[in-house]
Amino acid sequence: MLKKQIVIGSILCLIASMSWGAMFPVAHIALQQIDPFYFSFIRYFVVAVLLSVLLWMKEGKASFRLEGRGKTLLFLGTMAFTVYNMGVFLGQHLMGESGTIAASIMEVLMPMISIMVLWITTKKAPNKYTLTSVGIALAGALLVITNGKLAFFMMAGQHLVPLLLVFVGVLGWVVYSMGGSRFRDWSILRYSTLTCLLGSAVSFVIVALASAFHLLPVPTLDTILSIKYEMSFMILLPGLAALLCWNSGIKLLSPINGILFINFVPITTFVIMAFQGYQISSYEFFGTLLIIFALIRNNAYQRKTLRVHDKKAVPAANIPKEERMRAAQ
Repeated sequence: MLKKQIVIGSILCLIASMSWGAMFPVAHIALQQIDPFYFSFIRYFVVAVLLSVLLWMKEGKASFRLEGRGKTLLFLGTMAFTVYNMGVFLGQHLMGESGTIAASIMEVLMPMISIMVLWITTKKAPNKYTLTSVGIALAGALLVITNGKLAFFMMAGQHLVPLLLVFVGVLGWVVYSMGGSRFRDWSILRYSTLTCLLGSAVSFVIVALASAFHLLPVPTLDTILSIKYEMSFMILLPGLAALLCWNSGIKLLSPINGILFINFVPITTFVIMAFQGYQISSYEFFGTLLIIFALIRNNAYQRKTLRVHDKKAVPAANIPKEERMRAAQ
């Protein structure tokens, strides 16, 4: 039974990671036709509708009650389905083809970003081993983003805003992922649906106001139909399926095991871009390997730490909260 659970959880996490890896090359094509803001809004608006239908059928009308948690759900939904999507896709679009790789690499940095967020929120620094892993990951990311060219720093002003947008977007998803622990008494489907609905509502307000003030062009029906295949993929796989598969897979495997599958994001991105004719440089290749190494290295250390706690039979309640949270990343 345990083996079956591991196999199912692994397949679910793999589907999610590969879907996210394929998301960026597909988005790059779609963003040539449609504004990133409308692209993000339309995508998750449809996902929210599909999730709502599933939730209504499975758990009924009562599952849509906020139970006094509306503000928290609104904040987390905004972080995931507004800040993440609009920030990442706008940044990717502004950077052009190199933005596809940058956005994919930022996904793999999520566990490391989580560590830094915990450092800031708990006021307790991570151990030296974890900090070293973060440093290795950042070095790898720098290699990929700069492609080994010192000229990148000479033109930092052109790249700074897009990279910052992607980073803020990824940070939004990290906050959303960490916030899910507050809703453990809810089903994955319910948490996903309500946050997606509220986040999509915020996105609607943003695009509506921006269009009203002529800051954003409203896409025509022909424009939307021109990306119907890309949008269908973005909705069904990286949107609906990946969200539910990842949350379910993590639940079956535990975060410390499931997070390793995030390594398949840049691998999938590179494979698809190679088929599209993109020449992957040695800097991008080895930079990605450094990030993957850092993630596996830190994961192995966390496993060792947990085994030590288990051998000492220390009750979970007595393990420092910060240490348990780090181990869960």
